[in-house]
Amino acid sequence: MKGMMMHRPLKIADLITFAAETYPTGEIVSVRTEGDIHRTTYRETSRRIAQLAHGLKELGIRPGDRVATLAWNGYRHFELYYAISGIGAICHTINPRLSAEQMIYIVNHADDRVLFVDVTFLPIVEKLRPHLPKDLRVVVMTDQTHMPETSLDGVQCYEDILDGKPEEIEWPDFPEEQAAGLCYTSGTTGNPKGTLFSQRSTVLHAYSLCVTIPKTLCEGTRILPFVPLFHVNAWGLPYAAPLSGASLIFPGGALDGKSLFGLMDREKVFSAWGVPTVWFALMKEITENGRLPDGLKDIVVGGSAAPQSLIEAFEEKGINVCHAWGMTEMSPLGTQCNLPEHLEDLSFEERIARKRSQGRRVFGVDMKIVDEKGARLPHDGKTPGHLYVRGNTVTSGYFEDPEASKSVFDDEGWFFTGDIAAIDQDGFLIITDRSKDLIKSGGEWISSLDLENIVMSHPDVANCAVIAVSDPKWDERPLLIVQAGADEKPASQDLLDLLAEKFAKWQLPDNVVFVDALPLTATGKVSKLTLRKQLAEDAE
Repeated sequence: MKGMMMHRPLKIADLITFAAETYPTGEIVSVRTEGDIHRTTYRETSRRIAQLAHGLKELGIRPGDRVATLAWNGYRHFELYYAISGIGAICHTINPRLSAEQMIYIVNHADDRVLFVDVTFLPIVEKLRPHLPKDLRVVVMTDQTHMPETSLDGVQCYEDILDGKPEEIEWPDFPEEQAAGLCYTSGTTGNPKGTLFSQRSTVLHAYSLCVTIPKTLCEGTRILPFVPLFHVNAWGLPYAAPLSGASLIFPGGALDGKSLFGLMDREKVFSAWGVPTVWFALMKEITENGRLPDGLKDIVVGGSAAPQSLIEAFEEKGINVCHAWGMTEMSPLGTQCNLPEHLEDLSFEERIARKRSQGRRVFGVDMKIVDEKGARLPHDGKTPGHLYVRGNTVTSGYFEDPEASKSVFDDEGWFFTGDIAAIDQDGFLIITDRSKDLIKSGGEWISSLDLENIVMSHPDVANCAVIAVSDPKWDERPLLIVQAGADEKPASQDLLDLLAEKFAKWQLPDNVVFVDALPLTATGKVSKLTLRKQLAEDAE
């Protein structure tokens, strides 16, 4: 017997409509490419989103069409998130840090109809234009006063598309399974793969965020997403913030430590979200200023594992560190490490030990770990295995890529994350490495992630990576590659001695190599694939 309740499809547009009515004065503050600070509210933004939606329809955009963005975090990019999906089209966010080859591939693979681009990234489009779809239209995200000269034909101005359009719209109804967003992986192996989010999955993900992190996502808090709108939905903040009434502070392209400190200080940011590299830069500014930015109480760290030294540095200053984990294919949040009430009385050392983990799963995400044969492993915190996930916010396959889809699901329909992890009896996830980054030496596994976390605690290390190198006796041995800090280069033996305090001799790297800079992926992680290629080329 079915229940007798109304069924209304979950729609992204309802989030901004709700915010405009319930939290009308909630703010969106943006550092603009024009050089100034722009301030608006959810109510005002809702009106502009309606105008933009009317403008998109006049451009001929229909449900299912892909509309691409190449832009910083700002109010116009936020408006596009809602206007595109609101009319049933698909918001395809493009990472400007992708290589030219990858960018050409994804724009053509997605078959984008229109590309909205910030002034900063216009030269990229000019260079790639001959390789993009011939009927692709380009809209520059600025007003007529700031429209730049360009070699592109038929370029339109963003504000002209909104000008004179109605400030209200009757958002269309469609099934909640309607596609709403498209984000491609950076393609570390093969071509980039597209994750196609639905209206339903996006709204459920926003609900999950608000329920999971209620002390941060609530009316009156001010949140700065350093994590970009151009990658994996800015971790869901553009949807969860309006739903909860939290204000958003967008940094635009000013992403250095000094600019971030100043913006956070002026705007009294309560929480900021981003990858570890930005928090090292911010901590440097905090140290130089001798104080925290006014109002800062919380940071969310994800994208790659947060080193213990980073967590300790912020926690010692009274800032709550929420270590989080997820993937593009998961919308992206899978776990978060705010400690539950029954663990709040732990000692500082015990708290840090817990916060080093990736935390507990969010509602709607199931996790399992299995051995090489697919047999389930115990959740005892000690037994690592291959991590699989499932849930309403987890992908069921890659966009227009059946071959890639086949390789990532098991017989039960669970998605393989590519991580090696353990899960303890309290549900805390402990990722020990990526499966492709584990080092097998003499038949024994060595975790590159564990080694890297210890090395990152050295004050003279800016970044590091551990990769496997071939060895005639042991098959593979770990190699430590270090990017020194600005002040002084650490001695190799000092780093090995630091590791020797935690690891057996056979687990220690045989050599330490110093580099001026480590190659990064488009999402800011160290590219071990590039490092391996560079070492192979050097060996030839």
